[in-house]
Amino acid sequence: MRAMTVSLVAVAATALSRMAAAQSAEDYRGPAGVVPLAAEQPAPKIIIDPPLAGPLAKGLVVIQYRAENLRIVPVFGPNALDVTPRIGHIHVTVDDLPWHWADASDQPLIIQNLPAGPHKVLIELVDANHKPFDRGVVSFVIPPK
Repeated sequence: MRAMTVSLVAVAATALSRMAAAQSAEDYRGPAGVVPLAAEQPAPKIIIDPPLAGPLAKGLVVIQYRAENLRIVPVFGPNALDVTPRIGHIHVTVDDLPWHWADASDQPLIIQNLPAGPHKVLIELVDANHKPFDRGVVSFVIPPK
């Protein structure tokens, strides 16, 4: 009788451990969506479209862009350099002004209230510590009102 009790306890423990293992997040959802990369990552690149014509005719600058080999996210600092796949954000400079702003929204840039005339926007793809990877310039003209 004692051997049978021990066997039943062992069977129950094995069944419970398998049930618990089957209820892990990985078992339910599959492997994690972000997996560390074993190989060297390709260089990040930015692709920038010209401003949308419709809004530009009204004085509103809407610039769509996308990053390749880098995810745009609002994460900053030296520890973020270890994240794979690579993460970063953009720096935006208008008309060669001595200042820029950072954007980590991964949404189109919207700039308003620029005076009529020619303008240019520099968009730099940077890492979480603001080190540039790639850049592009978009030139356009705001029509007179």
